[in-house]
Amino acid sequence: MATKVGPNGAEPARSTLVTTAGTGANRTPAARERAVRRSYRHTEPVSDIPRRAVTRSAKLAGLPLGVAGRATIGFGKRLGGRPAELVAAELQARTAEQLFQVLGQLKGGAMKMGQALSVFEAALPEEVAAPYRAALTKLQEAAPPLPATTVHAVLAKELGADWRTQFTSFNDTPAAAASIGQVHRAVWGDGREVAVKIQYPGAGPALLGDLKQLSRLARMFSSLTPGLDIKPLLAELEKRVAEELDYRLEAQAQRTFAAAYEGDDEIRVPVVVTGSERVLVTEWMEGVPLSRIIADGTQEERDRASLLLARFLFSGPVLAGLLHADPHPGNFRLLPDGRLGVIDFGAVDRLPDGAPEPIGRVARFALAGEAEQVLQVLRDEGFVKGSVEVDAQALLDYLLPLLEPVATHRFRFSRPWLRTQAMRLGDPRSPAAQLGRQLNLPPSYLLIHRVTMGTIGVLCQLGGEADYRREMERWQPGFAEPK
Repeated sequence: MATKVGPNGAEPARSTLVTTAGTGANRTPAARERAVRRSYRHTEPVSDIPRRAVTRSAKLAGLPLGVAGRATIGFGKRLGGRPAELVAAELQARTAEQLFQVLGQLKGGAMKMGQALSVFEAALPEEVAAPYRAALTKLQEAAPPLPATTVHAVLAKELGADWRTQFTSFNDTPAAAASIGQVHRAVWGDGREVAVKIQYPGAGPALLGDLKQLSRLARMFSSLTPGLDIKPLLAELEKRVAEELDYRLEAQAQRTFAAAYEGDDEIRVPVVVTGSERVLVTEWMEGVPLSRIIADGTQEERDRASLLLARFLFSGPVLAGLLHADPHPGNFRLLPDGRLGVIDFGAVDRLPDGAPEPIGRVARFALAGEAEQVLQVLRDEGFVKGSVEVDAQALLDYLLPLLEPVATHRFRFSRPWLRTQAMRLGDPRSPAAQLGRQLNLPPSYLLIHRVTMGTIGVLCQLGGEADYRREMERWQPGFAEPK
């Protein structure tokens, strides 16, 4: 049975969601969410990632077929007199259950896609989000585990046949499982508690195959994440595959972050002990995952976690020359000493000169109401192409609501705020959405944009209040007034 680390140690991690009658739309959102949480069952270990292309494609291709079948049943229910709204809510809940169950079982790119989508959960309408919020959370923390025999085979290949002699003890039960690997708790030969990250056999081909297959199902994902264009997200994930599959690159990035935050009072990055292409050993870090704080944390914990998450996002490019590019809650821990612990450095953006200065300059000009200057900077950076005519004031009106978090020295991120922005930018009839279609996202800003939006999604799930403006003034080049 897979386990994950909670506030008091390890607890069972259950990852397969089964359909129950308790997720019906006739219940309140809170009741539906509780019903979904109760619907998890323990999973049996799997031998490894289902690698055969036919098997994986069949599972993924079956998703839209399942949706079509449920839609037919739903049509019959409507003919039978059931309210359309009730039937629609049930269909969305059942579709989400099947979607996240299949993604979790497949691991690989399918699992990674589910994790990437999960940070946008806060933007969904409450009546849609509630039935499967628990499923999204589980995708961030758990997946069916590999059996010990497979784990031992990987360790022998990567660390040598005598790998056991390097450890004082090794726990065969995984402490956490994610998209392309799982983590075991162990004690290194020098007595340090360590986390041993082991890549799933066949992860590379599975990851690439899944992302290609999922790109064909973009419309289905979009039905569950209104206003979110899935194809660019998939394309960007595919570009990062090679780096994430080589744990030696992850070890290099983690060492850079660990050195940058050594002795820091707010952020902790575990030290790398050793590693190879498919195994990474780092110091163990005890703490409460942000997914747990999102689910039932105190307001004090939410505020603290929100502030430190924003600080890490802004400070990474300055202190380490890197941007942590996988901002889902499973990668962050609130530690017993109050610091934010950060793990999983497989995806990073290299910013040796820090975050781009024009980002801060545009925000400063916008908050000062200097519309023409905003337009000029965005033209210079390629966000507005030379052939496109854009009204400067309309552009300013488009940007200002997005800058609310840094317009004052106190702001509380929330799900309603994010839904408002998603509706404003996603409704094709709105002026903001029409203007947005005229804008361009330069390739050099693509990953920065995704990380920023993903982090905002997590902050809205946390609902924390903090002085985000101060963090931007401190770390973002171009935002503070020139001296």
